[in-house]
Amino acid sequence: MLLRHIPFLKTVFIHSCTAFGGPQAHIGMMLKNFVHRRPYVTQQELMEYTAFCQLLPGASSTQTITLIGYKRGGVILGVLTLIIWILPASILMGALSFLLHYIDQKALNVDIFKFIPPMAVGFLVYATVMAFSLSIKNIVTWVIMSVCAVATFLLFKQPWIFPLLIVLGGITTNLSRKRIPQVEQKPRKIKWWNFWMFGIIFIAAGLLSETARKNDWPNRAPVNLFENTYRMGSLVFGGGQVLMPMMYEQFSVRPYAIKTKDSTEVIRIDKDDMYTGMGIVRALPGPVFSIASFTGGMALKDYGKTPEERTFMQVVGCVIGTVAIFLPSALLVLFFFPIWHNLKKYAAVYRSLEGINAVVVGIMIASTFYLMKDISLLDVRLGSLINAVVIAGTFTLIQYTRIPPPFIVIGCLILGAVF
Repeated sequence: MLLRHIPFLKTVFIHSCTAFGGPQAHIGMMLKNFVHRRPYVTQQELMEYTAFCQLLPGASSTQTITLIGYKRGGVILGVLTLIIWILPASILMGALSFLLHYIDQKALNVDIFKFIPPMAVGFLVYATVMAFSLSIKNIVTWVIMSVCAVATFLLFKQPWIFPLLIVLGGITTNLSRKRIPQVEQKPRKIKWWNFWMFGIIFIAAGLLSETARKNDWPNRAPVNLFENTYRMGSLVFGGGQVLMPMMYEQFSVRPYAIKTKDSTEVIRIDKDDMYTGMGIVRALPGPVFSIASFTGGMALKDYGKTPEERTFMQVVGCVIGTVAIFLPSALLVLFFFPIWHNLKKYAAVYRSLEGINAVVVGIMIASTFYLMKDISLLDVRLGSLINAVVIAGTFTLIQYTRIPPPFIVIGCLILGAVF
């Protein structure tokens, strides 16, 4: 059964190696890779998945691509899609935890990535234009889109803004019941095992970690690392931009205020190392949540008496960080989506989709301008001109040619090396 999905998994792998720019820009690449180049989902389905995942805590782009796999081949293909999507970025960030102190810090600021941000904006503009034509069809959706674009731009760093706007957008288009009347539907049985697993792991990890801390268990760091990372992956709204400050506070600020009998058992990551990891993960393709692979490796790199033991523990830390950060996202999305899919048959929820899709377009417009504010475009110099050309060129190539996105990414990397 899985053999027929090999072309799809190959597309997922290529996407994971070339999806730069964070979750907002990932939408544009998903639209190109999974809708237009190969119709694995429809544009309307992708918009629905994107809106649904914004309502959940965790890694939204990871949840979206997991849903694409789930829709095509059930839970098994969804899990395989998740693994292939997170693996390249997680391996690179885990490797960084080993190589960090052997690399010249100045060399990490290599200019090869300097045209990746404008390229990401180009992908986002493309996704916005496509979504606009699908979702904005009347005065109500125009108003919702405009209000949400302004609100998102002004409050972009607030994690609650995305789910709040989506809920309000759904309520707004439900104020009128004339266009879509209710049709009787039989409710389906809900499978609770995903949610129970999520809750049991959350509670068990918390109790075990607290017990280890209070009793000052030796070698308790892996337990604490899993609990800390799983908790953040379970509760964070707003994506990687919210996760990274949480990790910084958890691993680089709070530990220095804690006094224990054995201070070596407190997970600490140097502030400069944390800053470097937060910078590098933005330059790599794939999910921003892969920074957990880096923090996991850095957290356990000094545990062990011999070099071999320390290397082993660092690898264990990378694995713990990767599993703990992505597991909550997968369990939540695979539990709630069947419920959402069932509820979508009711008129109230179906009416909400019109407003929710308009909200997503507003968020995408705001994200475009938010990303552009950190890109030099108006200065009278060559770099600003090239940035503008990269944005326009990326959009034009995606919209009007069949050039695969990986070639656009490679071209921007070459451009960064040349200029």
